[in-house]
Amino acid sequence: FLKRFAVRPLVKIFFRVDLQGINNIPQSGAAILASNHLSVSDSVFLPAMLERAVIFLAKDEYFNGRGLKGRITAWFFRNINQLHMDRSGGQKSAASLASAKQALDEGKILGIYPEGTRSPDGRLYRAKLGVAKLALESGAPVIPVAMIGTDKVQPIGQSLPHPGKIGIKIGKPLHFGHLAGKHDDPQALRACADEIRQAINVLSGQSYVDVYAPRKAKK
Repeated sequence: FLKRFAVRPLVKIFFRVDLQGINNIPQSGAAILASNHLSVSDSVFLPAMLERAVIFLAKDEYFNGRGLKGRITAWFFRNINQLHMDRSGGQKSAASLASAKQALDEGKILGIYPEGTRSPDGRLYRAKLGVAKLALESGAPVIPVAMIGTDKVQPIGQSLPHPGKIGIKIGKPLHFGHLAGKHDDPQALRACADEIRQAINVLSGQSYVDVYAPRKAKK
């Protein structure tokens, strides 16, 4: 409801969105949207432009803020189908991935950022293994996505995006049936994650850095 009657109209009014590859989104069934991550607003722009609901894994800081601003932020993210992602590792991260897996088992579309955090400098960083584990456990196709220019309309540290032009490129689905049953194999997980990252890289044209992104990005 919030997306259709509030978020999408506002996005279309204030932003010039160049959307490519929309036909690569399946009309039904589970799928994983794996996107690069340049701005907080990525989690708003991408779902707003799709007809099907997208459940995004978002960092848990968006749900645990203090004061009025924190409560408003938490309310907004919950109402645009965001799941909190605990990135501390161990059982908490496993529980977050289990919630994401359940959404896929229910035939929903899940959005995830393989880098695990926003890029601090606009470059693309190494994919973490969570996206691969979800793909191999669920058998869902992975659809690579490139967000372009969102870091210009909402740079790190800026509370709200300003009007401007952004791009969304949606690639063809990737299938990993050849790795079925190998969701606990580190080499298979790395191969899967790397293939997903490479597909995103082709769409985005970003420079690639073969290390994990540092968690320096602030709200």
